[in-house]
Amino acid sequence: MLKTVIGRLRWIGNVEGVSYLVLLLIAMPLKYWANLPSAVTIVGAVHGLLFTLFLLALLHAWIVKKWSFIFVVIAFLSAFIPFGTFFLDAKLRKES
Repeated sequence: MLKTVIGRLRWIGNVEGVSYLVLLLIAMPLKYWANLPSAVTIVGAVHGLLFTLFLLALLHAWIVKKWSFIFVVIAFLSAFIPFGTFFLDAKLRKES
């Protein structure tokens, strides 16, 4: 899976999507309901790193695959929507 540009994008997209869900569904409630702000600090930092790697993988795929600007914008925006990267993965699975 990690041998192709699409495979790398799919992998990091899934990992980034999971980290986003952990941030929203576990770390944020721990911060506000259990008074554990360190959960957001730690998970947020990991998620930020994974988001940056996702953007780099998306940029690499854009250059190699010569995708349209609109597709890349939609792929970028999918990272801001919960479960969005999983829908992107389904689309990319058909392409690879």
